[in-house]
Amino acid sequence: MAIRVSSNQMIYNYKKQLNDANARQDKLLEQGDGSKLHRPSDDSVAYTKYLRYDTSLQENEQYQENVNTGISWMKASDAALVSMTDIQTTFKEKTVAAANGDKTNEDMAAIGKEMMAEIQQLVSLGNTQQGDRYLFAGQKDTTQPFSLSDNTVQRGLAKTLSEKASNYFSGDDGAETMGTVRQMLTLTGSDRNTYYLNTRDGYIYTKDFVENGYKQKTASNANAVVDPTADSVGKLDGWGGSSDVSKYFKNTGEIINTKQTAMNATGSAAGTTFTFTTIEQQIATYQGDSKHISMTKKNGTTEPTSDTVNVTGQEIWGTDIFDDEASGNAASGTAMLNEMLTVHKQVTSANFNWLTDDGQTISDQAHATTVNTETKLGARQQLYNSVATMLDNQNVLIKQDVTDVSSVDVAALATKLMEEQTVYNMSLALGARILPQSLADYLS
Repeated sequence: MAIRVSSNQMIYNYKKQLNDANARQDKLLEQGDGSKLHRPSDDSVAYTKYLRYDTSLQENEQYQENVNTGISWMKASDAALVSMTDIQTTFKEKTVAAANGDKTNEDMAAIGKEMMAEIQQLVSLGNTQQGDRYLFAGQKDTTQPFSLSDNTVQRGLAKTLSEKASNYFSGDDGAETMGTVRQMLTLTGSDRNTYYLNTRDGYIYTKDFVENGYKQKTASNANAVVDPTADSVGKLDGWGGSSDVSKYFKNTGEIINTKQTAMNATGSAAGTTFTFTTIEQQIATYQGDSKHISMTKKNGTTEPTSDTVNVTGQEIWGTDIFDDEASGNAASGTAMLNEMLTVHKQVTSANFNWLTDDGQTISDQAHATTVNTETKLGARQQLYNSVATMLDNQNVLIKQDVTDVSSVDVAALATKLMEEQTVYNMSLALGARILPQSLADYLS
């Protein structure tokens, strides 16, 4: 029994096969852009891998951008800090020269003028910008951080202790590092003598004991520590501790009440009244903050210390007795810079004795603080350079993974395309011959 196939069915089957051939050809032509994955249905497993690799590539490129931006920021910061330390080295040399005592008033005035120019340059470097952002302003990087007052103010005069003196008055016997009491406040007694106040406990010591007397005790006993009862001349009435500094001084050291009433003391100093000794000088102020800018360089938990790319005013200039954690004041961000301004004032006043002791100590400590900050920044920059190399290598590997999972074999594609084109053309030619052009042709 013969099976009759209608012309409609034959035409339908032919057209379906021809369209399938055309679709295969179109799909191959679509891969002409070099990718075999344009939609999940092309290869669901490969497409899943492609999405994962693509996400990794985007993350890698974002981390590369973060790291490169961070390195650029740190390079600019490091260059400014190097210039600062060079200036501070010169400042130290001028302090030593001024302390020699063989200079005339004209010589001291000339040295003081040079010192002021160097301080102004330090302020300018502190305002270094990267684009429109200030490098040393913390997270307030659109605000100019440092400024120098035009007028002079009355600033408290601190006594800066040597390392041995600091350990003695801190009670750190045999300490290998500098003690917690690094400075004292200078007092002037009603007897016109100079005294020093330990702000930690309120005890008052004579100038001679702080500068010389303690040395006799440590000479006979290297581990000797302070005995306030025996060493001091008494205790300041009503002094509650280090935080009382904030009652009398701003964090820049400027005295709050220039007409302060004289204070009394107990002990052998009873009967002597004391006032804070001040010095008239310019002061530097900081309008930035102490917050850090982090630029994440890899997946996982953030690392605030190693991810930090900026340096704040407090890190460059440290703290002093007027703004350390115990003072009751917030950090000023200009502590050692203001101490350097005190050195400048003492130079122009030709105070040789003060420069020989305090002046040189302050210059050394200011320089050491900035150098220490520069060293830490350099270590972070080196870490970022290492991460940049690692991210470059990862980028190459991830791109290779993306290529492996999504790219086409061009030679194989060309061969398949020619095959499909040949099949399609043959189908068209065959269809033209066997399909009836009309019902009359089919019935004849």
